[in-house]
Amino acid sequence: MVNKNIFLLIFIFIFSLSVYSQTKLTEKDSLSIIKVLDFQQSAWNDGNIDSFMKGYIKSNDLVFSGSGGPIYGWENTKERYLKSYPNVQIMGKLTFDVKRIRKVSKNVAYLIGEYHLKRSIEDSHGHFTLIWKKIKGKWYIVSDHTSSKT
Repeated sequence: MVNKNIFLLIFIFIFSLSVYSQTKLTEKDSLSIIKVLDFQQSAWNDGNIDSFMKGYIKSNDLVFSGSGGPIYGWENTKERYLKSYPNVQIMGKLTFDVKRIRKVSKNVAYLIGEYHLKRSIEDSHGHFTLIWKKIKGKWYIVSDHTSSKT
């Protein structure tokens, strides 16, 4: 009898998580996240990686995953950007195309999108998945998985 009750509780817990994780964010939270992306896009297009990094949680818990594997920590992520994009010609002009934003829990969300870099050298584009966490009323990226098509 105890095993059936435990199984039932686990089932209800997992079911409620899956239902909750697929719900939409409030309009206010969605707009707040989009505002951070807009700020990052502007900072990037101004050649300002320092400002661009303000969208990320300034913590060793930050993880950036790309073709070279995961990089942990805010400082290491910043260094990766500075090394990969040493000047405005290589940075190009960035645009984001948001495809989906969903709530995972009360203060966690994920966002799926595409990026496009228009450059005088070869253009670049790809996809990204961002995990966001709301801390003291502000949304920060805690995980960034980006893949390039070019």
